[in-house]
Amino acid sequence: MAKPSSASSSSSSTTKDAQDLLRALWSAYSATPSNLKIIDLYVAFAVFSALLQVVYMALVGTFPFNSFLSGVLSCVGTAVLAVCLRIQVNKENKEFKDLAPERAFADFVLCNVVLHLVIMNFLG
Repeated sequence: MAKPSSASSSSSSTTKDAQDLLRALWSAYSATPSNLKIIDLYVAFAVFSALLQVVYMALVGTFPFNSFLSGVLSCVGTAVLAVCLRIQVNKENKEFKDLAPERAFADFVLCNVVLHLVIMNFLG
């Protein structure tokens, strides 16, 4: 009987470990509250929009470079602010237990207004 090579057995064990890891991550994430999942979708959309703009710039060109930078920085800045919001409204985070979710959302909105005022000024 042929003995499997060590390379194929190590690759199959690595694949099995990766699948087990993904299953564990998915089961842990399924217990996440829906308000945090919505914020996660918003972050993913902002990052996807930034990547789409980078691909468009690579294909078409960089003529209005300020517009490209403004669009990408808007998406990245919004994603960073949303991650901060997610950290603040997470009930399991003990560091922000005294912060009301309404206050965290108001901070998020105010910071987004300031961010987009700066970005609109950069467009000019």
